[in-house]
Amino acid sequence: MPTALLDYVPATLRSLAERAARAVGAEVNWHPFGKRLAGLCDRLDIRAALDVGAGGGQYAGFLRHCGFRGHIVSCEPVGRTFDELVRAAAADPDWHPERLAVGAAPGDVEAPVTAGHPRAAPGFGHVRAERTPVSTVDELFDSYGYPPERALLKVGGHGQEWAVLDGAARSLPRLAAAQVELPLIPLHAGQRLIGDITARLERAGLALWWLEPGSTDPAAGRIARCDGVFVRQDP
Repeated sequence: MPTALLDYVPATLRSLAERAARAVGAEVNWHPFGKRLAGLCDRLDIRAALDVGAGGGQYAGFLRHCGFRGHIVSCEPVGRTFDELVRAAAADPDWHPERLAVGAAPGDVEAPVTAGHPRAAPGFGHVRAERTPVSTVDELFDSYGYPPERALLKVGGHGQEWAVLDGAARSLPRLAAAQVELPLIPLHAGQRLIGDITARLERAGLALWWLEPGSTDPAAGRIARCDGVFVRQDP
């Protein structure tokens, strides 16, 4: 999930800035990306979000913090991380955790349990694998009954972006919007990069709306991946 640079401001300075702003009837916005995303969801009348590669629920929690009140389906294949997701969603009846991977076709898969990536964060390593069921974007929209025309698809998935899009053949041409992780350098074997992914989404009628910086390659000092927000264009 994109992180605003202002997130690194110490809490004490944040508090001082917020109090000073309130004194003059203003508000400090620490999450400009969240504000833009919430505004986009309002304008497009988005009522559901499908969160692929949900982790412990950080993205869904971010959506809630930014004011999104629609349904959220969060998919996470790794058991321990899924337990965190369940705890995060426990008090929210419209947030639905699913322990599964999302790919090109239903089935099951050995999901790798890792700790980051050497080019994107220290401490990366393949720790073990866990067998988990696999669903598809199309199948999830069908089972929950959400119309893609009123949905946001978020894809942030360990090199599986292309497979996730393969499993969205029916939904992709109808989606209101998508937020997709876009690698600028290959972080996984066979991974498609930003150009291919952007072109595929544009062929489905989703135009690139904006980019948010993500992780960096510390050795090269360049962005390794970013998040792209894509919006349905009228024919």
